Amino acid sequence: MKIIHTVEEMRAACRAARRPLGLVPTMGALHQGHLSLVRMARARCEAVSASIFVNPTQFGPNEDFAKYPRSFERDRQMLEDEGVDLLFAPSVAEMYPEGISITTVTVNGMSERLCGRSRPGHFQGVTTVVAKLFHVCVPDLAFFGQKDAAQVAIIRRMVRDLDFPLGIVPCPIVREPDGLAMSSRNSYLSPQQRKDSLALSRSLTEMNRRFEDGERSVQKLIAAGAKAFGEAARLDYLEIVDPDSLEAIDKFDRPVLAAVAAFVGNVRLIDNILLPAG
Repeated sequence: MKIIHTVEEMRAACRAARRPLGLVPTMGALHQGHLSLVRMARARCEAVSASIFVNPTQFGPNEDFAKYPRSFERDRQMLEDEGVDLLFAPSVAEMYPEGISITTVTVNGMSERLCGRSRPGHFQGVTTVVAKLFHVCVPDLAFFGQKDAAQVAIIRRMVRDLDFPLGIVPCPIVREPDGLAMSSRNSYLSPQQRKDSLALSRSLTEMNRRFEDGERSVQKLIAAGAKAFGEAARLDYLEIVDPDSLEAIDKFDRPVLAAVAAFVGNVRLIDNILLPAG
């Protein structure tokens, strides 16, 4: 695996790589969820690139940029073991050589829904850095985890609207045996908070159970999920939305996304499930 730290060298290496080329963008602190993206990329592509970059522009002023887990040597070894060909690991100065960019990419409307409502500017930071990565790495396919369903929808819309010549491949959520969605932020949780965090998957499981039993009232499904969520964690949102537009829905005439975000202590976690058309 070749490790690259500059935009110029990464662009040259990607242009010379075998095709199709896959890209797995990450912020490091890798877990099996990230590795599932790499494995999907290996199955679909002749060459695989990955990035490790903790992007400051997607963190708010009171969020966890400074303490976000960083474990480059461990991550590097995991990616090498999975057969990644190119690893792009730029510095903040390399990605933003004149300071934080005054040019940004925003998917208007969608970026203010779900996590964007409680994290103003977050998705603008995401789409801007992902657009930069797409220009640098020129992938044919880019692989993202379905756990960040809003991010997937917003990046897909950006790619469509700006005619990026690549495909976006969402990959299934990878869960712990007890149902908790894998996340780099799970490492922040104390043993008790780890138990409390199951409120997220518990609420979604209850909504899915009610849906499978025939319930088709959006309000009743959300109420059931909120009741199952309990009081061990602080609910940020629990919504049922269109998976492409992230707009609230009032009937099940197409597959929909049930999404939840909550604070367990000071740790913000997200999860979701897809419900089929009813």
